[in-house]
Amino acid sequence: MSFKRAMTKCFQLTLAIIKPHAVKMPSALHSIRRKIISNNFYVLNTKEVMLAKADAERFYGEHKQKFFYNRLVTLMSSGPLHVHILAKDNAIQSWRELMGPTKVYMAQFTQPATIRGEHGLSDTRNAVHGSDSETSAAREIDFFFPGFNVDGWRERVAKVVSNETIMFDEDRFVHRFPT
Repeated sequence: MSFKRAMTKCFQLTLAIIKPHAVKMPSALHSIRRKIISNNFYVLNTKEVMLAKADAERFYGEHKQKFFYNRLVTLMSSGPLHVHILAKDNAIQSWRELMGPTKVYMAQFTQPATIRGEHGLSDTRNAVHGSDSETSAAREIDFFFPGFNVDGWRERVAKVVSNETIMFDEDRFVHRFPT
């Protein structure tokens, strides 16, 4: 699939994680990925990851004193995750709106067309994770994609003009930008 779209320097990056219980359900995984593309996110990098418990503890370390920490760490190390670097104007807020409220019960009743409204099972098994700020996005992207060069990517994007074709590789679930 290819498409043309104007590129701007104000693209923001965010990290998106599809949690293990959603990855295990092919229909949920496909639906979430379809929502990402239909909401005009660029997928810059993607991978399937199996987190060791120690890595999940490190990733969610800021929540260590919270009541849900052990449940969250256990879930995130229970099976494969699909992790994506997403980009678009206002990506963090756009992804958070698409995810819906963290509390699944609230999502199902107030925003049923969101990812969590459709695929969330509980407040911990709420299908997806997203960065909550640019600082978090940078830290989280570096955690899962340590070789990803944010500044280098921004320079490449600045060179892409609106009439260039950007290819989407459906098999690898990633956009290919011209070099």
